[in-house]
Amino acid sequence: MEGESVSGAQLIAQALRAQNIEYMFGIVGIPVTEIAVAAQAVGIKYVGMRNEQAACYAASAVGYLTGRPGVCLVVSGPGVLHTLGGMANATINCWPLIVIGGSSDRNQETMGAFQEFPQVEAGRLYNKLSVRPSSLEVIPAVIEKAVRTSMYGRPGSCYIDIPGDFVNLQVNKSSVKYMECCLPPPISMADHSAVSKAASVIALSKQPLLIIGKGAAYSHAENNIRKLVDLCGLPFLPTPMAKGVVPDNHPNCVAAARSTALQHADVIILLGARLNWILHFGLPPRYRQDVRVIQIDICAEELGNNVRPTATLLGDLNAVTEQLLEEFNKRSWKYPSNSEWWQKLREKIKNNMERSKGLALQKSLPMNYYTVFHHIRELIPKDCILVSEGANTMDIGRTMLPNFYPRQRLDAGTFGTMGVGLGFAIAAAMVARDHTPGRRVVCIEGDSAFGFSGMEVETICRYNLPILIIVVNNNGIYTGLDANSWEEMLKFGDPATCVPPVSLLPNAHYEKIMSAFGGKGYFVKTPEELQNALRASVTDKQTPSLINVMIDPQSERKKQEFPWLTRSNL
Repeated sequence: MEGESVSGAQLIAQALRAQNIEYMFGIVGIPVTEIAVAAQAVGIKYVGMRNEQAACYAASAVGYLTGRPGVCLVVSGPGVLHTLGGMANATINCWPLIVIGGSSDRNQETMGAFQEFPQVEAGRLYNKLSVRPSSLEVIPAVIEKAVRTSMYGRPGSCYIDIPGDFVNLQVNKSSVKYMECCLPPPISMADHSAVSKAASVIALSKQPLLIIGKGAAYSHAENNIRKLVDLCGLPFLPTPMAKGVVPDNHPNCVAAARSTALQHADVIILLGARLNWILHFGLPPRYRQDVRVIQIDICAEELGNNVRPTATLLGDLNAVTEQLLEEFNKRSWKYPSNSEWWQKLREKIKNNMERSKGLALQKSLPMNYYTVFHHIRELIPKDCILVSEGANTMDIGRTMLPNFYPRQRLDAGTFGTMGVGLGFAIAAAMVARDHTPGRRVVCIEGDSAFGFSGMEVETICRYNLPILIIVVNNNGIYTGLDANSWEEMLKFGDPATCVPPVSLLPNAHYEKIMSAFGGKGYFVKTPEELQNALRASVTDKQTPSLINVMIDPQSERKKQEFPWLTRSNL
């Protein structure tokens, strides 16, 4: 209507809604409170968090789970700075994210305004786009560009800076440049000759290996990848967050023979996985000197990193996998299941699984990691979303807890970020509540990892999210001290000078944080207590719960569990 005005806060909210944004996480204050109120008024769900970093992690997880960015809304200065970890984590994980930060009023710039900071410049290092709208009129266009940029090509984070005086400023609706929702990301396909070459190299391989990355999970390529695995009979290895793209219990999964598979494969097909630290850079001695790599990625700049590829297939993972399927349908080639390579892999899988099973069935107290994960595996729902972080907790959990569905494992990721767990769990629970009602979120934390964002337990209880948190508590980072050793240590003097840097307080009752806010807390020391707490928590589908599991402070993973994660490079 001619002459009708709208505020900056309303414009931002309406523009986000026009781009089909569903979720906003943040901490309000000057100058952004009105933006959160306006967002709720247009139907966006706002989750108020207790720390900006956790809010940013939550918003980024929404991007991974739904393919559309979540929004993180924060105040100026320190508020924006606290999101830098989340921005970097999203961009390095290739997840879409929008961060909206308030900033100083324009007429106070350079004057030492409240929380004044060069936020746009600071954001450039962590984001695909870091921008401040020049006027209220262009806010919808800037938001459309940010949402589009976050999803197109290789996904990542985008930052939008909002001057404080924009929030309540009014503008005539007729002068605003309103935008429609951006189109879905375009789907590109690989060059046909590259597909043909890749198929020929695979067909000539003696010891092939398919490596599935989280790019495959993000692109929803699970159906085509499973068809490719079944059609060609290829052994496959998922990277940690790609677990479940093809179910972990598929007979072709060689995760339990990871080191052997990588070291001896003569042809490796990378499906949305990068040859970074997680895959030992593709270099000897972890790989053969003459290994041939077929690389499938959406990002041209990724092709050829660390190892010169034999074939490069640039394009959307799902579309390119379908191209490979069509090629193999013409060729009717299948890798023989009775090959020496399969025999070698199956023998290694059997040996490693027996070793893990032996550790899991140990009866000694305190429990070890393997015993704890054995009982968790037996009692949690098979279709739950697993969030996992910690050092040993995450690494051993990755091997012991199977995933049967895609995009249902969230962990420290490519950036190895600690502190993501509760933010990820909150995001997953919000998305599950709306899109897959009844699906549980199980968040398994080391005691050190839980400490980064433990106060988000209050957020979980406030929004009544029935998340099950399991803290695997060894009184420290990697290893800790038992209560007696701790007491002896304190006799030597000031804890700051004599307590090992990896130690945390023994027998800390983290479960009381949950009961303090109305959830259910359990403190367990034996397998029977753990089983009872798990059964009670899984049965109660309404109440958040936290099980604090005491384990042997000296319990560690078996050797070579996650060989690149050594103390020297964590």
